[in-house]
Amino acid sequence: VQLQAFGGGLVRPGGSLTLSCVVSERQYFDQYTAGWFRQAPGEERKFVARINYKGQQTDYRDSVKGRFTISRDNTKDTLWLQMKNLSPEDTGVYYCGIIIGRSWSQLGSHYDYWSQGTQVTVSS
Repeated sequence: VQLQAFGGGLVRPGGSLTLSCVVSERQYFDQYTAGWFRQAPGEERKFVARINYKGQQTDYRDSVKGRFTISRDNTKDTLWLQMKNLSPEDTGVYYCGIIIGRSWSQLGSHYDYWSQGTQVTVSS
């Protein structure tokens, strides 16, 4: 299984970005919990958002609630993270991950496959 994340960039505070993650294992994507994590310089990778295998259930870290939206299209094997009203605190390398199965977890150690990172920088 391979994941490819893209869509990062430089944005001013208050701006928006949408990250995408394409999963190569077309046959099983609709069976996986998926999530987004980010890693700021000097910090550990942290949970940002997750979505269940059908896309019916979502969960976010408190600091992004109301600003970020996670979504998926199982027919396209794609996961998105729509980010609005970005702040410098959102700066970091963003990763998408999947859990082989339907486990519902915020812990990065529970995710089985990861994308490469995509850099998001929020700065004026």
